Amino acid sequence: MALKSLLNLRKRNSSDDQPKERYSPQPPTRDTSYERTLQGEEGGPSDEQIKRATRLRQFFAYSASFGYLVSWVFLILILVGNTSNKAVLRNLYFYKLNLADIIPESVPNAQLINSIAQSIGLHDFYQVGLWNFCEGYLSEGITYCSEPETLYWFNPVEVIMSELLSGATVAIPTAIITILSVLRITSQIMFGFFLTACVLNFVLIFVSPILPVKSRWWSLPLSIFSFASMILVLAASIIGTVISYAFKYAAEAQSDLNIHAEVGTYMFVFMWIATGFTMWSFAVHSGMGCCCASKRDLKSGRRLIKPDGRIIHAG
Repeated sequence: MALKSLLNLRKRNSSDDQPKERYSPQPPTRDTSYERTLQGEEGGPSDEQIKRATRLRQFFAYSASFGYLVSWVFLILILVGNTSNKAVLRNLYFYKLNLADIIPESVPNAQLINSIAQSIGLHDFYQVGLWNFCEGYLSEGITYCSEPETLYWFNPVEVIMSELLSGATVAIPTAIITILSVLRITSQIMFGFFLTACVLNFVLIFVSPILPVKSRWWSLPLSIFSFASMILVLAASIIGTVISYAFKYAAEAQSDLNIHAEVGTYMFVFMWIATGFTMWSFAVHSGMGCCCASKRDLKSGRRLIKPDGRIIHAG
């Protein structure tokens, strides 16, 4: 009995002499919920996550496409304006030359002389579009529109003289003759700019909502084409505005003749609406080159999707 007690006491002492295991803190475990948020079934973002993350970029891409669509519609109206005597087209002209009362009322027998002017072939008005001109009388409206002509420019001296009876002449203001060479060059430049911009904007309508969403690299070439389109429309609108007001000033500069000219309001408004929407689309394309994550950014890992949906740069 005493031997058994001695053995138990020795056993307890030996257990007390063993070194106690020290507590070592476990390394923090990495939260895998973040990675699960970023990864789909194959280790990358899922299609649904990419769709949500690129929603803002898609919105801007479609807004640029819409801007090109609106601009293209108004460019088409500019191109077809004044080409025929139809409800809308007859009101779309750059400027209108009014010769109905070319002799002032202060001149004796002015009404009779104006009637004689009509009888020898002079029309009451001449209005100019991008492709041709139309003429007519105030009491009848448009009676004739010339055939559309590429790179057309309106030569009032040639048109009026060709319509007068043989041997008849009419005084043309010197200011109009002076600007004819400038009018020819600028009118042809405006024609080419409007036509080219119309083609470019039509292509960009369909390209804008697709390529920029896939990669921000597509925004660079699209911005170049968009910039070219904006410059063409802007320059053509400026030329059209300057030509219209310069012709109006030159036509009314002859004080001894009662010549009036007016700028086409609808054409003026349509030009600058097309310009404004083209400028908006260019600004959007330029912004998408550095802002808003694209599909390629997310798939390549340059941009990451946080659990709360925010997009951050990797690293």
